[in-house]
Amino acid sequence: MTRPTSRLRRVDDPAKESIPLAITRRAAQLLLRLVFRLRLVGLEHLPSSGPVLLAGNHSGFLDGPIVMIMLSRPSAFLVKSELYDTGFRPILNFARQIPIIRGTPDRTNLHRALAVLRGGGVLGVFPEGTRGTGELAIIQHGIGYLALGGRCPIVPVVCTGTAAALPKGKALPRFRAPIQVVFGPAFSLEVSGDPRTRATIADAAEQIRIQLLEHLRATGGESGRAA
Repeated sequence: MTRPTSRLRRVDDPAKESIPLAITRRAAQLLLRLVFRLRLVGLEHLPSSGPVLLAGNHSGFLDGPIVMIMLSRPSAFLVKSELYDTGFRPILNFARQIPIIRGTPDRTNLHRALAVLRGGGVLGVFPEGTRGTGELAIIQHGIGYLALGGRCPIVPVVCTGTAAALPKGKALPRFRAPIQVVFGPAFSLEVSGDPRTRATIADAAEQIRIQLLEHLRATGGESGRAA
């Protein structure tokens, strides 16, 4: 007799999460709202099912954790591989995040990320590749590859106030600092060339950059304001 598979073991399914992770995320949502003056806007733009690529600006360390925790669906995010050499490694593994080597075509982990989308899950990417001003002057082309391969809606998300809430070099956040997370309407790419070529991938990445920049400007994100 075959023993039924427990939901606790279904960490390989990108559209689901283990019970311990689900409970941890719910608790973390309450904690974030206690520690920060957190405002979430536009979460209804996230499709309730099916593959979704989240594309966000990146100005603070808290961007990824806050978006991942506050989402209404399980997700996986690309995170810089250097974090896996720190004490965050067990947490990242538990949360099913995907390490990515920046500055190189990390095909192995890009394929892992693409598998999330093809499995009907939510994948989050901060295409600037590193924390900066969050104004999206340059983004990595990997997000273009994922968008083309995943053939899914892309939802822009802008975080403001995170850099001030936890300044670089500080171990503890500012209590009750204002943070705003704004999700924009989903959009699709307009593809005219071979999706396997570098030129088409670069064009896809540029389309995402422009859409995300427009969303950033619409939310007042360039000025760093948090409502």
